[in-house]
Amino acid sequence: MSAMELVCPAGTPAALKAAVDNGADAVYMGFRDATNARNFPGLNFSRPELEQSLAYAHARNCKIFLAINTFPEAGNPDPWFQAVDDGAALGVDAVILADIGMLAYTTEKHPDLRRHLSVQASASNPESIRFYADTFDVKRVVLPRVLTLGEITALNKEISVETEVFVFGGLCVMAEGRCALSSYVTGQSPNVNGVCSPACAVRYEEDGDRMISRLGDFTINIFEQGEAAGYPTLCKGRFKAGGKISYLFEDPVSLNAASILPELAAAGVSALKIEGRQRGKAYIAQVAASFRSAVDAIAEGGGRGAPSDLTAITEGQQKTAGAYQKTWR
Repeated sequence: MSAMELVCPAGTPAALKAAVDNGADAVYMGFRDATNARNFPGLNFSRPELEQSLAYAHARNCKIFLAINTFPEAGNPDPWFQAVDDGAALGVDAVILADIGMLAYTTEKHPDLRRHLSVQASASNPESIRFYADTFDVKRVVLPRVLTLGEITALNKEISVETEVFVFGGLCVMAEGRCALSSYVTGQSPNVNGVCSPACAVRYEEDGDRMISRLGDFTINIFEQGEAAGYPTLCKGRFKAGGKISYLFEDPVSLNAASILPELAAAGVSALKIEGRQRGKAYIAQVAASFRSAVDAIAEGGGRGAPSDLTAITEGQQKTAGAYQKTWR
């Protein structure tokens, strides 16, 4: 069985080196602006940093994918066009795009630059994926985190392009690219501004033994002493409805699909994606090494491999197989 490609995140050059040194086949990153969906202060790469990172990664047979996966503002596409032009000039191995206009621009201006369809595009059926492949020669589709194993298997039988799926990290309650919750609360969204729940809108306040997390003017959660606290996003807030306080949208839990990697390989998946460009180099190193070991074991016929226990670095110290094994619709 040929090995699935391990695609790891990097929010900084140090994190990129950690991913490369611990077995990533490819690393995805973005420029330090709103052209990518992780536009947080202190994260991402300058052009010189990308150039240096490309040299480091390519010398170690690791590829770099440039995420340009937000949606340009009307009348202001130049920053997005420039990101594509600069990525092509520097020699990235692929660009990850979501917007149809950006796909058209890249196809026309840089026909030889490999194009991947971002999860932000929410392409989750054969008809949609064939449109992107036929129109823009997209080589790979990153699938939304809403599909079951059976759905992925059926999908791969009907399309000719590669598929990449998330296997570890944060979950998103929405079909990606369609969430307006952060924008409703803070005025900034992941789709346009590249940021979900921006740090400038986040506050933590002590209240006796309790800790209150707020996002903008909204109280997102109240944590009792000793309770693990997650980052305050609206979709993972705890609210009162129908007389009951609960996580209305999603629990603060991380995806961990390590236990079903053989099934994902059998489903025809080409690449496995680790989420977490906001995470530090220690997190990246630990997760990359664990999944490298598991992927290699599967490729060598060693069954499921033995990924290390990553519970301590999951959100809320909880894990789930997510939609891959969902029983609800």
